[in-house]
Amino acid sequence: MRFRKTLKFSLLFASLSLSSLALAEQYQIVRADYGAGNQRVDVTQKLQQIAASNRTFRMGNSTFGIDPAPGQVKNLRIFTRDSRGNSITFDYREGSTIDGSQFSGWSGGNWGRPPAQQYQILRADYGADNRRQDVTQRLQQLAATNQTFVMGNNTFGIDPAPGTVKTLRIFARDSRGNNRTFEYRENTLVDGSLFTGWNGGNWGPGPGPSGQYAITRADYGAGNQRVDVTQRLQQLAASNRTFKMGNSTFGVDPAPGQVKTLRIFARDARGHSRTFEYREGSVVDGSQFAGWSNGSWPGLVKPPGR
Repeated sequence: MRFRKTLKFSLLFASLSLSSLALAEQYQIVRADYGAGNQRVDVTQKLQQIAASNRTFRMGNSTFGIDPAPGQVKNLRIFTRDSRGNSITFDYREGSTIDGSQFSGWSGGNWGRPPAQQYQILRADYGADNRRQDVTQRLQQLAATNQTFVMGNNTFGIDPAPGTVKTLRIFARDSRGNNRTFEYRENTLVDGSLFTGWNGGNWGPGPGPSGQYAITRADYGAGNQRVDVTQRLQQLAASNRTFKMGNSTFGVDPAPGQVKTLRIFARDARGHSRTFEYREGSVVDGSQFAGWSNGSWPGLVKPPGR
């Protein structure tokens, strides 16, 4: 009788052990990010490096070498798939211990499809609220030499919203054609590993050397105190690909005592309207506009009142 009980217990223990091993093989990592709210950075590559030498580790800012949301309690999210293909997210609070035993291929970095193949960049802008500037071309230049970089005003050479915390937004598409926006808070780390063609600048539709957007008109001012500056902008474009913009640029101050903006109204290749807004004192880069330097603006319309 004792032998049977012992045998039964042994079989039960073996069954539980096998179940535990099976559990360890259940979840395949797809990607991981770290932060709080929408202030998050991709840490997939860093997590792979940690996994190569640590089955368990305690996680926080020092783990990833970044604090994407200062003053807030952050969490690590590990996005996975189970053996049936269902998506499951593991959420770890800052300061907690991560145990990699439940993830398949943990120590070998044998994870799901690399994030670098997931998202194709369309365009990027930098700023706060509606004070934003297109930085697609500058981002391409950075990507050519840096897979990761800490981002801020110095990165792009502009401050489109002085005194306000700014963000970089990268607009992208996944392999199924779904749109997704990645948002990075000023002074946080941007990791290009989850974007296709990052280093080579092989991105999707976006401003290229000849420009994608056809200018229709431009005005300068604040509120409803604005003047048409389309003709003056054409003159500037003939000799300057980039220039710093303000009252002296257009020879007029349509709204004394107020911070003014230049608005460039344009159409994309599909005929959709888009407005580019530049705060007084910021840099205007004409590389994203079709026919910029030769004044051959295919979308130009007659300014109102003329």
